[in-house]
Amino acid sequence: MFTLPGRSVRHCDGVSRRGFLTAGAMGLGGLTLADLLRAEDAAGVGSSHKAIINIHLDGGPPQLDTIDMKPDSPSGIRGEFLPIQTSLPGFQICELFPKLAVMADRFSFIRSLVGSAGAHDAFQCQSGYRKNNLQSIGGRPAMGCVINKLLGKTSDVAPAYVDLMQGRPLVRNSGRPGFLGPSFGPFRPDLSQIFQRKLEKGMMGELARLGGNHTTSLTLNTSLSLDRLRSRQGLLAGLDRIRRQSDASGMMDAMDRFTQQAVGILTSGRFANAMDFSQESPETIARYQAPPDGIERFVTSESPEGSMKLLLARRLIEAGVRIVSLTISDFDTHSKNFPRMRQMAPIIDQALTALVSDLEERGMLDDVTIVAWGEFGRTPQINKNGGRDHWPRVSPAIIVGGGCQPGQVIGATDRTAGAAIERPIEFKDVFATLYRNLNIEATKITIADPRGRPQYLLDSGVPVRELI
Repeated sequence: MFTLPGRSVRHCDGVSRRGFLTAGAMGLGGLTLADLLRAEDAAGVGSSHKAIINIHLDGGPPQLDTIDMKPDSPSGIRGEFLPIQTSLPGFQICELFPKLAVMADRFSFIRSLVGSAGAHDAFQCQSGYRKNNLQSIGGRPAMGCVINKLLGKTSDVAPAYVDLMQGRPLVRNSGRPGFLGPSFGPFRPDLSQIFQRKLEKGMMGELARLGGNHTTSLTLNTSLSLDRLRSRQGLLAGLDRIRRQSDASGMMDAMDRFTQQAVGILTSGRFANAMDFSQESPETIARYQAPPDGIERFVTSESPEGSMKLLLARRLIEAGVRIVSLTISDFDTHSKNFPRMRQMAPIIDQALTALVSDLEERGMLDDVTIVAWGEFGRTPQINKNGGRDHWPRVSPAIIVGGGCQPGQVIGATDRTAGAAIERPIEFKDVFATLYRNLNIEATKITIADPRGRPQYLLDSGVPVRELI
């Protein structure tokens, strides 16, 4: 039942957070968290309702079968699908995305994402960093965990960061707090009764080695009465017999923080209500629901109900969550790439366009940034099993909302979509854009690592100029 904090806060009139942070950083050479909070309090500058929905396309989506079609390439490269024209002049995407094609002028498409570590997890898509960066002190934290640190507080009724990732086991452990320690880890609700995600036998041992802390119950522990729960002193009294000073893992500090939040999150009902689809109209449910496809599914392929994860993300943002990470799986198409894309693409097409339209109608799209991407692309050459293998050299990404300029097609690849030949974009550039959309200058704000040394949120990367 242990959970993490978050807050939903408003823009204040006057100096913007971005302008204030820029000015402060120029004067101080890098703001710490304490500097940030003190300065904002003195200037009356608050945060905003701005949020991120980070959609991980688990396994690595094939660029040639999504947004970087190469119809003039040999059949062993171009594959089975035909390109269709979008609402952006001269830009074509795969025929499996007809709704996205119609709405393309509201999205931006990156065809030249480079710098993948080639790792079969979501860590770069959650942090911008490779997993070995600062590994000796716990590793870099995911962006959501950083936002927990910067913006979360224990009195909030919704966590700042909710991790809904259900993909392969290493993906499930991608939203980790790194050197920030367990106090700032993600809130992971148990989705197993809503969205089933089977594992191949090879993945089961990997998941077992990660341990059992992948989900968080949304109900109170029956051994704790509500009166006791509402008393922080009562909760902590049971822990006083443990010598916190000797706990090098930081778990006891985390438990202290978790228990402080339990009152807000688990007794308010606000978060649990956000997880309840029965409160949505049948029309909204139908809008997000991908149609049944009648296709025999691969063991780890998402069912059509997976499209509802994006509706859940919208409901969580409305409840006050700042960062939501989720997976749509499984794009690891070493075999049967084309039948499996016929399963997966309609889910993305239905859900992503429904989410954007829904947010737009609710007046939320300018505040909520959505990014959809994977850990790498897929090989141009189709293998003997009708699949595409891992291809870290280049991959696709889609970004929309949060004030990003729509209707952009960024970057280009060679004739086989195997390498970026125009406007390469790094993972950290995308994260610099995401942080910017939260009004945070990531290359000018620091957080202290366990040694007390300041670490910039991003040590490199610039916001993608076409999007700002």
